[in-house]
Amino acid sequence: MSVNLTADTPIITSLLDNDLYKFTMLQTMLHQFPQTHGVYRFRCRNNHQTVYPLGEIKADLERQLDDLCQLRFTQDELDYLRGLRFIKSDFVDYLELFSLKRRFITVSTDENNFLNVDIEGPMIQAMFFEIFVLCIISELYYRRLANDEIIAEGQRRLDEKITLLHQYHQEQSGQNISPEQAFTVTDFGTRRRFSKAWHYHVVKSLHEACPQIVRGTSNVYLAKSLGITPIGTMAHEFMQAFQALDVRLRDSQKAALECWVREYRGDLGIALTDVVGMDAFLRDFDLYFAKLFDGLRHDSGDPYEWGDKAIAHYHQLKIDPKTKVLTFSDGLTLQKAWDLHQYFAGRIKTGFGIGTNLTNDMGVTQLNIVLKLVACNGQPVAKISDSPGKTMIDDDTYLAYLKQVFEIKE
Repeated sequence: MSVNLTADTPIITSLLDNDLYKFTMLQTMLHQFPQTHGVYRFRCRNNHQTVYPLGEIKADLERQLDDLCQLRFTQDELDYLRGLRFIKSDFVDYLELFSLKRRFITVSTDENNFLNVDIEGPMIQAMFFEIFVLCIISELYYRRLANDEIIAEGQRRLDEKITLLHQYHQEQSGQNISPEQAFTVTDFGTRRRFSKAWHYHVVKSLHEACPQIVRGTSNVYLAKSLGITPIGTMAHEFMQAFQALDVRLRDSQKAALECWVREYRGDLGIALTDVVGMDAFLRDFDLYFAKLFDGLRHDSGDPYEWGDKAIAHYHQLKIDPKTKVLTFSDGLTLQKAWDLHQYFAGRIKTGFGIGTNLTNDMGVTQLNIVLKLVACNGQPVAKISDSPGKTMIDDDTYLAYLKQVFEIKE
């Protein structure tokens, strides 16, 4: 695989090269809250561990964003989206006219030559930038480091993963497990991938090696190109936005879940639980929602404790947990996913979304980069994660208020 790409080579060449949940959230916002205004902010959580300051790629990033904002959906891509059951025809009509507007995104550096990216504008524009910006930054950073040795190490680690998949498949085959109870993995690695080409190579290799386990990808372009299933529902920004929409703050989670149900009416039924922590989420996830949603997604905190809480909650509501699914997506490796699957086997269905460890396991330090919604309709919003260090907000007063409203202890 070539590593001789220049900084000027466009990274994003298709607007379909994005995660499915960006499309599903965008459709919902367009239909129900089209005038919502959002502010997003970039952060590298490990700035002090990078080989060189991210500010050095500022000029290259600016050029890449110029290219990104020239892209349009092709007819072939629109036809593919129309073929997804949960995508509405009027939304595809909107995408036919869609392009990202350069005026909504600005790039700067600080006194440490750390990179700042700010996005501000209508959420039906602003929310679609996130994945593109993150994978552009990631690829620009690694283009300066890439060499044949790093690629060879990445391939060696990929081969080890394929060996593991074959091992898991053999173990599973001897247990007479139903397809619903089987161990399955989805690629969630777009945002922090080593490169677009490497991402394609990894997903293609893993799927071809073990299609019984690696069944899908969050990346719509790869799903279309490889003929596999696109996977995704909602992200934190969707739930966070309701903290600033026309509902009581205490009712924001319930309003977000209700909005999702109205839009998809049974499709895409996996709810994200850690916008204000699992305990606060379960207080809102009553019998009504527990019956309407197929399951829950874990993205922070201890996954075993989280899963046990979810199962106990279903039991309390007199719902058989075996009819529901837990999707895990926080910092997973294949081994961690397999161990979780074994732990919950026979108690509840499981699924696993693995990101950076699939698409950027090259033996070099991985960037820990995020681009989060920090304000909506002129007021702050926040995520209070179940893991320390993931909360991102500049307004401590609002954060304290949010904790008080949702009874979150320090």
